[in-house]
Amino acid sequence: MRKIVAIKILLITAILTTSTSCKKSSSSKNSSRATGWNINSREGGFQYNTDFKEQETSPGLVFIEGGTFTKGRVQDDVMHDWNNSPNQQHVQSFYMDETEVTNAMYMEYLDWIKRVYPPSDENFRAIYNGALPDTLVWRNRLGFNEVMTENYLRHPGYGEYPVVGVSWIQAVEFANWRSDRVNEYNLEKAGYLKRDAKITDVNADSNFSTDTYINAPTLTYGGNEEIINAEGGRSRNAQTDADGNPINIYATRQTGIISPKYRLPTETEWEYAALGLSEVRSYNLYRGRKKYPWDGQYTRSGDRKTRGDQKANFKQGKGDYGGIAGWSDDGADITNAVKSYEPNDYGLYDMAGNVAEWVADVYRPIVDDEFNDFNYYRGNVYTKNALNEDGTVKVVTADDIVYDTLSNGKVIARNLPGEILQVPVDENETYLRTNFDKSDEINFRDGDKRSSRYFESFNDEENEGGNKSETTKMYNSPKHNISRDSVGNIIREYDKRNNRTSLINDEVRVYKGGSWKDREYWLDPAQRRYFPQDMATDYIGFRCAMSRVGSKTKEKNKTKN
Repeated sequence: MRKIVAIKILLITAILTTSTSCKKSSSSKNSSRATGWNINSREGGFQYNTDFKEQETSPGLVFIEGGTFTKGRVQDDVMHDWNNSPNQQHVQSFYMDETEVTNAMYMEYLDWIKRVYPPSDENFRAIYNGALPDTLVWRNRLGFNEVMTENYLRHPGYGEYPVVGVSWIQAVEFANWRSDRVNEYNLEKAGYLKRDAKITDVNADSNFSTDTYINAPTLTYGGNEEIINAEGGRSRNAQTDADGNPINIYATRQTGIISPKYRLPTETEWEYAALGLSEVRSYNLYRGRKKYPWDGQYTRSGDRKTRGDQKANFKQGKGDYGGIAGWSDDGADITNAVKSYEPNDYGLYDMAGNVAEWVADVYRPIVDDEFNDFNYYRGNVYTKNALNEDGTVKVVTADDIVYDTLSNGKVIARNLPGEILQVPVDENETYLRTNFDKSDEINFRDGDKRSSRYFESFNDEENEGGNKSETTKMYNSPKHNISRDSVGNIIREYDKRNNRTSLINDEVRVYKGGSWKDREYWLDPAQRRYFPQDMATDYIGFRCAMSRVGSKTKEKNKTKN
């Protein structure tokens, strides 16, 4: 009997101790280490998500733990262009799409645009047309490819195939749209937005933009209070301050609910993720070099069950896009459904073969690793929110949409209603800074007026002006001109001068990875090529990435070697 009483006393003591410990822990977590004041008090004051653990993986993404690696060509350079000399780089942890963006994913984007900005409305027709992939990329003067021209994008038989015919600009706009739709859904799930408003209440004058919600939440959905303050905040157990006024009506970055944006991966991120270097890692060293996203020096599998199978689809030789039918076949003649081949060690599919992929960088043949070896990226153009005279942010309306005519004559929308108008940063942000000094930094240390990387121009026509800084530019590409006459017809003026020395300019972007149309040489993740950002092909697609916030790794108690 005494033993039973003693055990009961011990249990009660343990429960009380645990309870007290939890209260102390909770109290400590919700009190400021700076001031001692309470955090998240119902009476008001500083509100902060003290329960945040780590970033939630957004739809379609897989986690890529960052680290150091050798970026650039590590195999023989049979092309002899040396446009990517090996250099050591460090990449922050980030997320990347498990697969390339598929036709079905892109069709969802087109469907949303069609519902919100009906192309039957003359004011919005260019928005939908500007987002449409170019299905004519499949045509060939001496080939019959009309079945792909007519079916590849929309037929469900190709639904899980990677989307093609998409320019770099269109890929960026898709990533922006995806960011808004995911954050819109996150806020709805957390009770900050009216349920199903994303479908039932959205239109050209009432839609969601992540940046607008963060900077001016009352202007989201055209200021519709019923949507942005769902049920008066009751669904979130709304708090009130000491005077009875509601607080925390709108989510902020401090809540942790709003995720970073989807975007195109940088070239460095894409190459690092494609290599999947964990296969050749031994303690804190990489054992040897990798030629492909998989381990080994061959494109065929050496595994017992799949021996001889191709690990990717690519052009195996002249007139050979897949092998002999039924034997030695890679399973595809053009692209293939995503996940048709084994993923690399990061769980990423088709990082070689299927389609090549757009990355964020502006192309340059020289990678300036002397200046930066951390998150290397060329293409920064810094902007800020435009402000009205009263200091509020300027939100684009249906009457403020800016359209731009690209070099190929295609018209696209540069901004959409509901978004905050962006303008270049000015001296208020750049004065006496040491890390950047202007809005457009694309040409920094590479052919701009402060760079020593010049070539001697033989362009006598332009030399007559005497402006040496303009005539000795490193990249002297053709400058075609697109204009319109008084009735809106496009006038195309081709630059036919024979004194142009390059196809490289600030509007060409890098694409990586081999495609169904490429030979094996291009499957090496270090390979890099370029293409105009406003043009599309039948062999370039894309996948999205997202930055990681917080810790470098998901493994809290990682073994140190």
